Amino acid sequence: MRISYQIAGRSVAAVALLLGWLVMPAVRGADHNDPNAINSIFADIPPSAADLYDLFGFPADDRTDGEKVVVALTFAPVPRTGIFDTDLLYRLKLDPDARSVPPRTDDFDLDDLLDYAGAAKDKYLELKAAEVRVSFEQPDRAKVSFIGFPSGTFTTTVATNEAERIETPDGHTVRIFIGGRDDAFFNDLPGFFRSINYAPQFYDVPLAQAEARELPIPKTLIELEGNTLFNFDPANPRHGRGVKEDLPPAPWGWRGDRFARDADGNFRFVYSGRDAQAFFNVNAIVLELPLAFLTTSAATERVVNAWGESWVLKAASKVEAVPDEDRSPFRRFWDGLTALFSPPDELAEELKRYKLVDTDGVPFADAALSERRDEDQRGADNRALVRTFVRRLGHLGWGFGPSISALGLGTCFDHDDAPVSIHRTYDLATTAFPRVKECLFQHLNMPDGSWNPRGLDIPRKRLFEVFVPNVCAIDMDTTGTWPYGRRLEDQVATRFVAIFLDMDTGCGGGPCTLETLADQALWDSAPIVPKTPPNPLANDKEFLDHFPYLAEPW
Repeated sequence: MRISYQIAGRSVAAVALLLGWLVMPAVRGADHNDPNAINSIFADIPPSAADLYDLFGFPADDRTDGEKVVVALTFAPVPRTGIFDTDLLYRLKLDPDARSVPPRTDDFDLDDLLDYAGAAKDKYLELKAAEVRVSFEQPDRAKVSFIGFPSGTFTTTVATNEAERIETPDGHTVRIFIGGRDDAFFNDLPGFFRSINYAPQFYDVPLAQAEARELPIPKTLIELEGNTLFNFDPANPRHGRGVKEDLPPAPWGWRGDRFARDADGNFRFVYSGRDAQAFFNVNAIVLELPLAFLTTSAATERVVNAWGESWVLKAASKVEAVPDEDRSPFRRFWDGLTALFSPPDELAEELKRYKLVDTDGVPFADAALSERRDEDQRGADNRALVRTFVRRLGHLGWGFGPSISALGLGTCFDHDDAPVSIHRTYDLATTAFPRVKECLFQHLNMPDGSWNPRGLDIPRKRLFEVFVPNVCAIDMDTTGTWPYGRRLEDQVATRFVAIFLDMDTGCGGGPCTLETLADQALWDSAPIVPKTPPNPLANDKEFLDHFPYLAEPW
């Protein structure tokens, strides 16, 4: 089967990808989506300014001066909040394009998934995305280069920790803020790490001890009877919440056969609903850009694909786990050859002095599905990881699917009516695919119509459309709430859990939505304690209704 499919205005061969589940480290200096080389959850890795946290993107609500898109990249506040590392360079890449037209069939197979990824590869290898590049000649002053926009390329400097206006060559005004803000990510990170039995959150684990990361214990939303390494301990309530212990010696498996219950017959949730990021700051780059500055075809190019990257100066000898030279010998030869016949490009030469460390597009997809591997920081072009993602989704599903069923909800994952979570991995995507197919291709239901304020004919997303390529696809005809972008107030972590639900009949025989698990009434009636949605429903500080939108730092 082959289906004609429009992705961002290009005809490609059919569909696909994938789920993700978030994986975001540590409570202090916590990061939300990073490669292991800069993951300060490990006992021997210090916080790094290269550690990207989150990428937000949504249409500005105020359209009195025309349509504008807001993009915010947050990262570790190193050396401290509002002060920037002069060895770092950040790139925000932006590609306006047409909205995808979904296929009109549900008869998908793994080949269609791989064809889709290949087509996405072709698009993003050809892509010449515009970018906003930020570096720091002084810790309190930023050099900002606008590269490849319709009006051309230009560079300016701005003060940090101040909202600035930049006038573009074609008469537009770009607003920019580069400085310290409150962390906009509100999430029960320890709860998530408890759900995947991730030892570095609870125990002192060095980077080199790779076998002691996700321990061979089933993923789960409900505590497993006898899982003493990760179950909540009333005698040590801060374990995993700022308190770490020495990891007991292997083996670390689980030999139980049921979920834990208390004396009243209630399950115990691995989540507490508390915000682990409350009272923490980030450094941030926030942009508000007119759509007419990004594209000369604003009437048809209605989706702004955005992603971010961090690069570190090679001469600084930082992030040594990431090699300074990551190009193939052929690529180095080709770059040298083309340089002989090309005019000097100062901005291209600047980039050669840096190495890519971290990338961020779809929230948590990179970290969850590539398991934070340093070599898989691929930016938008994540097509090479598709088979890995399918296998990983199958592995996660054996943990979360039975948990959802135990709570009386329907799941899209085929777990053969397993009564408890199972630790199962896959060597082949072809083996995992039948289990995860429904999750990949079901429509994701929104809770109501507020995401589509003008009632336009905008198709509901399927999971594969969200995660490949790895971009935040900001739909300018929507509010930009996830998965049509990512607004600051979106509780994306709880929405990610919801993608394991059977969206058609999983909630009492009727439809579920991406907000089902944020409904307090569900937890009030569920046989579980604590009776809370998995993650907090609001940030520790209210977001601003005006630029730069992120709340003031603590």
